[in-house]
Amino acid sequence: MNPGKRFRLGVDFHEWDGIFQGSRSHVLNIYKEAIKACPDVDFVFFLGDTASLAAQHSEFRSANVKLVHMPGSHGLVRLGLRLPYLCWRHRIDVLHTQYRVPFVRPSAVACTIHDVLFETHPQFFSPGFVKEASFTFRMAAKRAALLLTVSQYSKSELCRLYGVEPGKVQVTYNGVDRLRFYPGQDGAQQVADLGLVSGHYILVVGRLEPRKNHLALIEAWARLGPTAPPLVIVGQEDPGFPDVKRAIERAAKANQVMLFSHLGDDVLPAVIRHAGLFVYPAFAEGFGMPVAEAMASGVPVITSNTTSLPEVAGDGALLFNPASADELFETMTSALAMTPAGRAQLVQRAQAQVEQFAWRRSADVLMRGLLSLRAR
Repeated sequence: MNPGKRFRLGVDFHEWDGIFQGSRSHVLNIYKEAIKACPDVDFVFFLGDTASLAAQHSEFRSANVKLVHMPGSHGLVRLGLRLPYLCWRHRIDVLHTQYRVPFVRPSAVACTIHDVLFETHPQFFSPGFVKEASFTFRMAAKRAALLLTVSQYSKSELCRLYGVEPGKVQVTYNGVDRLRFYPGQDGAQQVADLGLVSGHYILVVGRLEPRKNHLALIEAWARLGPTAPPLVIVGQEDPGFPDVKRAIERAAKANQVMLFSHLGDDVLPAVIRHAGLFVYPAFAEGFGMPVAEAMASGVPVITSNTTSLPEVAGDGALLFNPASADELFETMTSALAMTPAGRAQLVQRAQAQVEQFAWRRSADVLMRGLLSLRAR
């Protein structure tokens, strides 16, 4: 590559066109910081809805950013035809993708694989997805010049399962937006408008699917008895797993259970901030954003002792075995009985723990890795 030529980075940004989930939040927030940190890099983003991205996030209107329309299509078409052509058309030096890589490498490729939970916990995924993802993720791990992932746990699993050399994988943690998730009383009226009493409800946030383990939480919460704080569940329904929502609806008829399928981005931080206790009982996660966001919000947190969750929680949360509703019940009982001093100490440790989860820090790791590919 000509040393005097500006570095042109292509980014498969089709996650913007999809549902609100972890990979979408990751790629959006890490590049908001990367754009600001690297004015000498030309960023070229490939996605469908370029207008909404530019309208909602000013960083993507920067002078060193170009938004290129990439029509929505099946992954085979995107990976087999569209991305190779667009990289050629826009003279891309390095392409950054999520999870999968183009079948024909148009340039050096870096790929973020957030997790490989389908390999270790296949019971939570459809057989078709497990088969397809195992093939395409392995191909990405083999063919990408650089791999990125969101936790040390996910890095170790990539190396163990796919035979990847540790030096090929960089960890770009998910970040916490401290302008949205912080302690205090802000948003009290928003919470009251939802029929909630500040500090007097137990909260869980997560998509309604078996991996998130809502059923064990409902069971443990019911055992707390009639004086237990209401259980508030925030999560979108997964059509593939209707049993979870039905169980929540049955519990809601007999007890103080409230389900919010959709909360606006301006309301969710307030609902987290004003919870008396946050519980995240997932069986497995590649990172676990809700845990970090709740810890940043000054709320006592209980979460599972499996996969990446102890890494995210550090000593800032109480841990339990997600396979044991008894252990979850005992941990919730202990958390609810904490003294004000014990609660304050846990929250203080949590605040220190989440300092490491900053988008700017992860963007620096990302860009160092991508820039290292420019001469290859």
